[in-house]
Formats: sequence, C-alpha cells, structure tokens
Amino acid sequence: MTAPAPGTPPGRATTQRDRPPPGAFGTGRRRIGREASGEQRADDGADARRPAPPDLRLVPPALAAWGTAALVIDASPAWSAGVAIACLVAGVTLLSARSARSARSARSARSARSAGRERSPVGREGMPVRPTARLGRSRAPVAAVLLCVAAAAASAGLHGADVRRGPVPELARRFATVSAEVELSGDPWLSRPRVRGDHTAPVAVLARAEVRWIEEGGGAGVRTRSPVLMVVDGDVPAPAPGAPPRGDPPGARGGRGARAAWLALLPSTRLRVTGRLAPALNGGDRTAAVLRVRGKPAPETVAGPSGPQRLAGRLRAGLREATETLPEDARALLPGLVVGDTSRITPELGDAFEETDLAHTLAVSGSNLTILLALLIGPPGLAQRAERRGLAPRLGLSLRATALGAGALTLGFVIVCRPDPSVLRAAACGSVALLALATGRRRSMLPALAAAVLLLVLYDPWLARSYGFLLSVLATGALLTLAPGWSEALRRRGVPGRLAEALASAAAAQAVCAPVVAVLSARVSLVAVPCNLLAEAAVAPATVLGFAALAAAPVAMPVARLLARCAGWPAGWIARVARTGAALPGGAVDWPGTWSGALLLAAVTAGVVLAGRRLLRHPWWCGALAVLLLLVVVRPVPLTRAVTGWPPRGWRYAMCDVGQGDATVLAAGEGAGVVVDAGPDPAPVDRCLRELGITRVPLLLLTHFHADHVAGLAGVLRGRSVASIETTDFEEPADQAAFVRKEAAARHIPLTRAAAGEEGRVGPLTWRVLWPPAASAPGQAPAPEPDGPNDASVALLVRSGGLRLLLLGDLEPPAQQALLRSPRAAQLAGVDVLKVAHHGSAYQDPDLIRLAAPRVALVSVGADNTYGHPAPATVAALRAGGAVVLRTDRDGALAVGGAGGPGGELRVTRD
Repeated sequence: MTAPAPGTPPGRATTQRDRPPPGAFGTGRRRIGREASGEQRADDGADARRPAPPDLRLVPPALAAWGTAALVIDASPAWSAGVAIACLVAGVTLLSARSARSARSARSARSARSAGRERSPVGREGMPVRPTARLGRSRAPVAAVLLCVAAAAASAGLHGADVRRGPVPELARRFATVSAEVELSGDPWLSRPRVRGDHTAPVAVLARAEVRWIEEGGGAGVRTRSPVLMVVDGDVPAPAPGAPPRGDPPGARGGRGARAAWLALLPSTRLRVTGRLAPALNGGDRTAAVLRVRGKPAPETVAGPSGPQRLAGRLRAGLREATETLPEDARALLPGLVVGDTSRITPELGDAFEETDLAHTLAVSGSNLTILLALLIGPPGLAQRAERRGLAPRLGLSLRATALGAGALTLGFVIVCRPDPSVLRAAACGSVALLALATGRRRSMLPALAAAVLLLVLYDPWLARSYGFLLSVLATGALLTLAPGWSEALRRRGVPGRLAEALASAAAAQAVCAPVVAVLSARVSLVAVPCNLLAEAAVAPATVLGFAALAAAPVAMPVARLLARCAGWPAGWIARVARTGAALPGGAVDWPGTWSGALLLAAVTAGVVLAGRRLLRHPWWCGALAVLLLLVVVRPVPLTRAVTGWPPRGWRYAMCDVGQGDATVLAAGEGAGVVVDAGPDPAPVDRCLRELGITRVPLLLLTHFHADHVAGLAGVLRGRSVASIETTDFEEPADQAAFVRKEAAARHIPLTRAAAGEEGRVGPLTWRVLWPPAASAPGQAPAPEPDGPNDASVALLVRSGGLRLLLLGDLEPPAQQALLRSPRAAQLAGVDVLKVAHHGSAYQDPDLIRLAAPRVALVSVGADNTYGHPAPATVAALRAGGAVVLRTDRDGALAVGGAGGPGGELRVTRD
C-alpha cells in the first residue's frame, strides 16, 4: 500500500485498490495477535451470520395512523379536518426543509470539487455526528408519521361523516317508522339467547345492511347510503317473492322456516322492508341506526345477490352438505374452521372455545390463508430459492406465475370467507409478501405487517376500533418478533426444534393477546397455551381437507363427503381439546375487565417472562412450578378442600351461586348428586358441580320450565353422565319445554313427569314429591289447573343423613295454600332446611312458613336484581320463626351438613 500523496487532506477517502485488506493492522506489516491465528476471520463470519436487525421504519407511521383513526372516527368534521390540515402542513414543511438542506449540501459539494477540495464525510472515520445532521436525518421519518396521521385523520373524518349524514340518523333519533330498500352487507346471524328474569329473550336474526332508499309515512322517498343493523324477530315472515337463495323450502312464511330463510340470505341481496328506526346502541360503531323489521307489510326481495356472492354461497352450502353426516362437534366446527360459517356452533361449544382462548380458530384469519399459500409456494424461507417446495414448482410455475396464482387464491379466499377484519388483514399482508415475491425482492414480514395495517386503516378506518383486528395484528406481530427469540432460547436448552417453535408461538401470541382478551371477557385462561398447542397440530390438516371438500362439492359430492369425513377427525380433536380444557375447574381466573386491569395483566406477564428466563436454567424449579400449575388447573377435590375448605366434608345439600335463578345439589354418594334445577346460565352451574366433584347425576329434576331454572341445562350435562331428567307436566313456557325435550333427546336421556306421592332413593338419599298433584283417575274430581308455571313447580321433601329438607321450587301462595290443605301437610312440620320459594319474593303463605319452622332458610338470588328479592317481609317472617336466613347474593354458594332434629348440630359452610 502506498502512502497518500503529499497535500492530500486528512481523512481523504481511499480507493478500493489502496484500501488495506480486512483485518490488517498497519501498512505492509506482519499480521499479529488474533489475526495471525485466524480468530478475526471467525469473528467476521459470525458477524455475517448474525441476523440483521428488524426493519421498523413503517411501524411508527402505521401505529400513528391506527391511533389517529381510532380517535378521529367519531369526532366532528371540523376537528378531524383541523388535525389533517395541521399534520399535512407540518409534514410538507419538514420535507421542504430537508429538500432545501439537501440542495445546499449538493451546491457546497460542487463548489468544493471545483475548488480542488472535498469535504470529509460527516460522522465517518470517528468524526462526531453534528446535532444538525441528526435532526436532518430524523426529518424524513417524522414527516412520514405526520403525513400518515393527516391521511388517517382525513379518511376517518370522511368515513365518520358519511355514517352520520343523510336522513337515517335523524329519523332514528325520532324512532320513526319507515319503509326502506336495504342491501345486505354481510351474512345474517342469530342473536345469543339471554335470560331475562324467568324467561328467555326471543332469539332474533341480525344482519348488517346498507339503506339505499327510504321514506317515512308515505312521503317522498330519498336515496341515501347509510349502514344499519337490521333486527328481525321470529314472527316476521320470510322475504317474498321466490324461494330463499340457499334451497330452503318455498313458502317458509313464519316460525322456524322464516328464520332459516332469513339466515339463508346472501350478502348483496336487496330487500324492501318496513320497520322502526332507533339510534345505534354503541357510539363509534359503523352503524347509523338500528332497524327493527316488522312483519306487515311483508318484506320483499327486490334483487338477488351478485354473481361472486352466489358462487361463494354455493361453495359454502356445498361444504355444509358435505359435512351433514359427521359427528355433531365436527359437523358444527369444520365449516367455521374453513370459511368462518359458525351457524352450527352451539352456545355450549362456543363457550368452550372462548374459555380456552381457541375462539380464533372459529374466525377465519391469516393462519388459514398462510396454510393455503404454504401449500402452493412452500415455506416462505425457500420461496425464491432453487430448492423451493410446494405445488407451484412441481407444476412448473415460475416465480411470477406463482405470485399471480397465489394472488388469485387470496382473492378467492376473501370472497368465499367474507371480508372480515381478520381476513382483510391476512389478505393485505399476503399481498405485500406476494408483491415482494413477484419482483424478486426479499422483504421482512414485519414491514409487510406494518404496511398491511397502514393500508387497511386508511382504507377502512373503522378497523381501528375492531377488537378482532387488534387481536389479529397483535398475534401476528408476536409471531414475528417474540416467537423466534423464544424458540431459539428453548432450542439452546434442549427442546426439540418443532416443539420449541410451536411452544414459543403459542406462548408469544397468548402473552400479547391476553390483556385484550381480559378486557373482553374479564378472565384469564390458564389452559390457553396447552390447548392451543394440542389444537395446532390438527388445524392445518382440517383446513386443507376442508378446503378440498369445499372445492370438490360442486363437482363430485361423494368425493367431498369423503374429504369432509377425513377432515372431521382433526376437527373433532380440536373440539375435544376445547371441551376438555373448559371442563377443568381451574382453567380460568377472574380478572378485572377494564383497561387498567389489562395494564396490570401486561405487567404481570412481563414479570413472568423475565422470571421464566431465569427459571429455565433450573430444571427442578421448572418441574415443580409445572406440577403446581397442574394442581391449580385440575383442582382435585381433596386438595381443594384442604386448602379452601370447600366443599366441606360430609355435605348433604348445596345451593350453587348462579345469579337470579335456582340450582341445588343433593349428595348421593361419592362423585354423585341429584341436581334440582340448572340455573339461567350453563357456566355457573357447571363450575359449581365441578367444585363439588359431581361427575354422575342419577336424577336431574327441573321443577318448572322458567328460563332461570332450565336455561343452564347444558352446564349440568357437560362432561357428566345423567341417568334421567324429571320435570313437571305443565309445559309452559312452550319454548323452554321444547328446549329441554330437545336436549334430552339429543343425549338419549329418558324424560319423565313428577307427581305428588312419588318416592325415590339413591344411596343414603330419599325424597318424596309433594307437588304438583297427580292426574286424577277416572271418576275422581279433576286436579286444579295451575295459575302458571310457578304454581306447577315440583316440591320435594328430602331426607339425607337425618336432615329433613323442604324444597319448594317457585310455588306461590295459591299452590302453597293448596299444599297445606293436602294430606301431605303433616309431613312439613319442623324441617331442618327450607329452600325458600321463588327467590324469597313477597308472595309467600305465612301459615306454611310457620308450619315448616326451618332452622336454616336458604335463598337463591342474584345480586342487584330488579325484583327486590328477597323481600324484607319474607326475611322478617323467617327470622321471626327462628330461622337463620342465608342468601347467595351475599354469602355465595352454600353447603349444609350435620345432623337433623332439634338437638342435632347443623353446619352451613359458605364458599
């Protein structure tokens, strides 16, 4: 190497010919130290193998646009316009200043070269970087953020104003009755059954639609475009004319047939309906009003669905037909897993998926598209290499042809699965990756995700407030950022590669999504990671086989049925995982459902992750904590009793805390219990029975058919053997009676009717039915007709271990007085425990309370109920007779044990 020529300024850049070889220490001298032994070359190789840092340049603009859209979407037009203009001016100013500075630098460089001088590079060769240079380099990113904020504010302001404009919002504020022409923008779905008091709220058909034309009271019609939520009650007839689009029977004009016809309508179908408008229930939602459709005049179909929607509908209908012969869970789950069709998912199965954080498998997301693209183009890491795998190279497709085919597959995926937020996010991210593949450039998936978020938020600002979109982006971001490092850490500690990847992916997704899930459900799942690990192995085969059945159904239905049968095995496995995880007593922990609770959970999760990094170095500690977590989740009854005292030893009778309803249990041996009523909701009664260790139910007695006593039936049946179900013979309300018959028939459980005088025994437990009266024999006076379902309640006198218990159901004074006049009245005197009738309402017969004279009176009642239960007069009358009154809204679940009689010790334990 020659010395620089005289007069060369210090710091002059050398040419490649003059540059010393890598690692040389001097000019023409012998290499020494590490270089001589080759260690420096090894270090250089390690640096070359070290992965490049992630490209985060698009992340700040994407997050800024997301946050701006979420804040501005329901703001006033003036405010959103002000934000957009201010940020636009600031961004353009920064870019102009940067351009001017670049121009000045270029002129200075040209002047220096013309004078025979060359400025030394700023910040190189150890020279300090000037603050002005740092500021100059930061101007472009800041300007990009400001411009994205301006674009998001403008887009969100326009979308928000579009929802609030037109006549629909004003008519909704006046609750006007209108005639309208609407176009469906999504698939109709059923509202979730909800118990209100003693009845179940009617299930309605809900549908997103867009009002295209509207008139009020026969006046002049107005054309508009306003999104509404349509509510169609069960008595509204199906739209006419013609048969429903999916092959439902013509003439389905009311009842279940009409509901099925409404559910069969495809997006883009146009209807003419009459109904009443009301303001939207939630602010900040893409809904201008709620339109409750009326049955008169009958709705009419104006125009059928578009061609793509008809094709998608036929494909989805073909998949449903192909899965008709599958077992119940697989039949319900496979269409949801493949195309997001959850119409067959029962509330019980849906709850199991939510409790185990597997609900994302029921919503079509990026994982479905990723599986299909991987089948076509092979693993992403090999997509541009000669040794790439997948169907495309086997078919002889070039990279660009593969990208075009994958793009067509993505478009078809969106059409068939509907453009939901998770589907749009997956399609947008996949499109960015496919563009990189077609142009021959390799891009990181993190910038692709940021670009997808930015484009989607600008295109549809309402996604900024979608919890589904948030969870989808968080899960994908965790898989791209946290999962690789966690997987590598597990590999270094001896975990097999595939298991390490699966475990790291599930843990990373759960860690970042758990705070948001806690806001939505007010709980934290302790079984989410293992359940997701067990289900993940079955998702890919079920998805691929399900899509194959979807494609084969229009061509060869026998082949589609065979493929669906093969896909039913992994789908059934996923359902079993969800049910098993949901049945574990400690599978979930209650958590504050607020954003402060979410922040607390995020802090706890971060602490667990930091502690876990240290614990991985100590296998024995890891094993001990794993065993402890297993015990917390499984909660074996002996261990739970030793720690918490619940359930108490020797309990005879337990009253579950199920809110405003009834669910009680009579101990009938080890792991067995006679259950009386099921409460208003499956989850609380199921949890109560699990805590009590009940796995066998010799008899399930439903005192009457009000929803607060029977709507939780699925919770009693979940994971337990039920020998028989006994009910009253007064089948009102009719819909709840039909529900009980359907559930019993589906599980082949015999259904019988209780009548006064009937006696039963299970182990140490005996009981006698006191009410209702048996049907009169020929020639006898007819039995009195009950005034309603409450007076038809089954009442029992129970003996268990010396205790005498009187269970009155919901009997009201007429039936209570008739019971006092019956020959069985003498048996009621001096009972040990009274289950107070009708949640302690004021409608009680004081003579019956005085005759029973219970030592303990238990009231099953919900906290803050609107009925005033229990009535102060009823509580006072019970206490005046010497009873200790306990209630579930204040005392929680209650368990009674001990000995009966005046001198016996009676023990009541609170949970």
